[in-house]
Amino acid sequence: MLHHKGTQTIDTERLTLRPFRYTDNDDMLTYWVSDPNIQSLYSEPTYNTREEVKGLLDQYIASYEKPDYYRWAVIEKESSICIGQIAIFLVDNKNFFCEIEYALGSKFHRKGYASEAVRSILKFCFEKVNFHKVQVCHKEGNIASQGVIRKCHFIYEGTLRDFFFMDGKYVSRLYYSMLKDEYEKLY
Repeated sequence: MLHHKGTQTIDTERLTLRPFRYTDNDDMLTYWVSDPNIQSLYSEPTYNTREEVKGLLDQYIASYEKPDYYRWAVIEKESSICIGQIAIFLVDNKNFFCEIEYALGSKFHRKGYASEAVRSILKFCFEKVNFHKVQVCHKEGNIASQGVIRKCHFIYEGTLRDFFFMDGKYVSRLYYSMLKDEYEKLY
């Protein structure tokens, strides 16, 4: 049985993962949601004005009322900047699985932040909510995300070929997963 907790604050060594706030608007706009290179990596539109970001925050914040809604602002502790987001979505209550997505501003890449955030969400998924399986994917060619996924010890499951049509060409989607017993052996 799943034990939904909602989006709770999670602290790691260098990050705080917490529910989004309206005060995150400017950081989001500055560091990631207006960057088409970042947003396209997980098939999200860009947001170019404070009003557009507020609309996105309205959706996030209203959804926090649901106990099975999980979306965190990723806050760098040292600077208190909202550097990105991480979420659990595709929650399947019958089969006890979910999928993780994440995005960090390019200024914060190659610092181990994504792996740190993903590991903390895996712990939350398996130890707090009791998921049996957590899956994650990346678009073909997203080597950075592939590195995060491998660093966190997900197991490759397969490729959905030509899943997206972007910029005049097809792009495949590669899937990975981790089962609860695999997590328990690793962590």
